[in-house]
Amino acid sequence: MSGLNIKVKDLVKIHHTGHIEVQALRGLNLEISSGELISIIGPSGSGKSTLLNIIGGLDKATAGTVTVGDKVVTNLSVRQLVDFRRKMVGHIFQNLNLIPTLTAQENIEFSMVASGVKRDKRKKRVQELLNIVGLDARADHKPEDLSGGEQQRIAIASALANDAPILLADEPTGELDTANARIIAEHLVKINQELGKTIIMVTHDPSVARVSSRILRIEDGVIKTALAPSEVIGQEKAAASYVDQIKARIIEINSQIAQLDTDLRTDKIDGDEYAHKRLSLKQLRDSLKEECSRMGVIPP
Repeated sequence: MSGLNIKVKDLVKIHHTGHIEVQALRGLNLEISSGELISIIGPSGSGKSTLLNIIGGLDKATAGTVTVGDKVVTNLSVRQLVDFRRKMVGHIFQNLNLIPTLTAQENIEFSMVASGVKRDKRKKRVQELLNIVGLDARADHKPEDLSGGEQQRIAIASALANDAPILLADEPTGELDTANARIIAEHLVKINQELGKTIIMVTHDPSVARVSSRILRIEDGVIKTALAPSEVIGQEKAAASYVDQIKARIIEINSQIAQLDTDLRTDKIDGDEYAHKRLSLKQLRDSLKEECSRMGVIPP
């Protein structure tokens, strides 16, 4: 099935944690044409994944509407959302969601079994999808026997199993090295061009985002800018500079921790002061490493 138009109007999402209220989306508006491939970029916590989850029927909006084709997703009941997710949306996640005990072809076939597709039709569809992602020779291998890039390509094939018109990819290259990230991005372009699927991809990687026809930047729960792929180059350089700063800070913290260890051994500080300062530095270092990981960078 070819892609569908998506229209998001005045979308609001508020999360409640105890007495704390966090507004993830603040009246966001967005229109995507049938068969378009777009990327969504922005800082952590800006609302990217929340937007994707509401479009895909995995989360409910607080206010506003999402329309996919002729379906107003935000008006669907819980039972209708199950049917919508099964037939209309293919999800690709950073953590893959492959079943470790099943082979590659069985993972692709799994959602078709749940949808009641007949066996002969399932087998034919699996073969078609293995061809699309270039993994015919790996059909009988389980996830643990596949590389990270191969696992993600099987995840893409699984998302396409029921021929859904919409493909939502949440950080599909987040755990991959540069070479494999590029391969995954190229497969998404191939699927978009050859099958006409509407694809929305959330990514922290500017080089991956540049394969899209449009790049939308979300900040504070709204779309702030729409960029052409060429306009991301400057941002990519800025991001590289930011990463360099984070790496330098991690190295500096490692030196401070090493000096603390020396100070403790030479009785320059007592145990309580050592424990307090070391814990504080370690927590800061861990948060910086996590930021590196979110940007697809291996921390020092």
